[in-house]
Amino acid sequence: MFNLAVFFALLVVGLVRFFINRSKLQQLAKHFAGPKPAFLVGNLLQFPKDIGGIFRRMVHYHEEFGPDVVTWGIGNTLKFNISSTQNVEKVLMAKTVQKSLSYSFIEPWLGKGLLTSSGRKWFQRRKTITPTFHFKILEGFVEVFNRNADTLIEKLKVHEGGAEFDIYSYVSLYALDSICETAMGVQVRAQDDPENEYVRDVNRMTELILLRIFSFLGMFPTLYWYLHPNAWEQRRLVQRLHKFTDAVIWKRREQLMNGHQESEVENCTESKKKQTFLDLLLCMTIDGQPLSNEDIREEVDTFMFGGHDTTSSAISFTIMQLALHQDIQDKLYVEFMSILKGSNSKTAHLTYNEIQEFKYLDLIVKESLRLLPPISYVGRKLTEDSEFNGATIPAGQDIFIPIYMVHRNPKVYPDPERFIPERFADNGDQNRRGPYDYIPFSIGSRNCIGQKYGMLQLKMTVVRLIANYRVLPSKATGSVKLRTDLVLRPECGIPIKIVARD
Repeated sequence: MFNLAVFFALLVVGLVRFFINRSKLQQLAKHFAGPKPAFLVGNLLQFPKDIGGIFRRMVHYHEEFGPDVVTWGIGNTLKFNISSTQNVEKVLMAKTVQKSLSYSFIEPWLGKGLLTSSGRKWFQRRKTITPTFHFKILEGFVEVFNRNADTLIEKLKVHEGGAEFDIYSYVSLYALDSICETAMGVQVRAQDDPENEYVRDVNRMTELILLRIFSFLGMFPTLYWYLHPNAWEQRRLVQRLHKFTDAVIWKRREQLMNGHQESEVENCTESKKKQTFLDLLLCMTIDGQPLSNEDIREEVDTFMFGGHDTTSSAISFTIMQLALHQDIQDKLYVEFMSILKGSNSKTAHLTYNEIQEFKYLDLIVKESLRLLPPISYVGRKLTEDSEFNGATIPAGQDIFIPIYMVHRNPKVYPDPERFIPERFADNGDQNRRGPYDYIPFSIGSRNCIGQKYGMLQLKMTVVRLIANYRVLPSKATGSVKLRTDLVLRPECGIPIKIVARD
């Protein structure tokens, strides 16, 4: 009897706390527009179960309710989706920032690398790793991009003058070949062997991370890790991925210790143009101590994760836009021919300096990243109470920034759904556009450290493809459906046609 009384007393106390907290959250939510929630389950039942449908629902909410939208999760949880310029600035430029809870879902694979760490560890890693993206080092990656682009161009020959095909699947394998070689010095030959175990594991890992984001158990790490079947599969994948990376690290470390390739790596200040990301990490120190194998694995895996899917989407979406806009594609081809005078345009390997000469290409790429940013959402956790729309949101609350919607502000980008590269010309929309209105690589202290790498590969790949093929749309190219998990990507590929250039 006593135990029953205690149970009911605790239940009453719990319910009182629940409704007090809910009342506070309801007052907070009044400062933001959003769909009407149901009791306890919030807006959860309003979302489709498929990933593409979830993305389209959030886009619809912003179109209906405006730039700053609040939705309710299960129980007393609020989800703030902020895209107004002034609030984006408050979130991304805060003095101290942390990534949102969803980033912790990547930790089993990436550990506490640059993407997932915070505080002193993040600051030290960021400071140490930033020099690895110096332009002198990027110059050394150009030949890798060129060589793998040769393979991509060769693989596409079977589609010359033929029916439509999915360009995204080809580009994804090309990007994986390039990132593995520049990050680790390993040739996985994904374009020749799409069923390679490492290729399959990387692709499946990103799917599982996404599925956890939309899983109820995903918000409870211990329960998810031991009860959800996807977690069991994820553990097996993590073991295999770590085993692969560890083997590469040990092999390269032994080569350096045994004096192999001395002309390349006799010290960490010479011949940087020939070094991989892994080589540079093996040479680094923090507080006078070299990075451990685990430290190096975290950063190599982070580089792999951050540079594969994002680049695949950016290249594929840009090719899609060029297929849909033949006049813009023609202008780019004219620019290409004017820069590579006297060269065999189809086989010419572009240099780092030549890529910098493409001014119209730069406008095309910027507009493509505006309209279809590969990272369509970023999340931050407030580390202090902050004021938004006249309300004080407490520290610890996750805030999500839908970059996809930030880039569609009609006050900044008139006719925002149209693909207009000239927006970024000197006489374009720059008078309307502020620093927080165009953030394809985020902004602030936690912006994308590899953006120069990504832009270089994106530009070089697009130019090489357009030099060899006229890209044409199919009937379905203009109606490609999108999905966003960790990266914005096509739901069912990007259908195009190609014709060989003369």
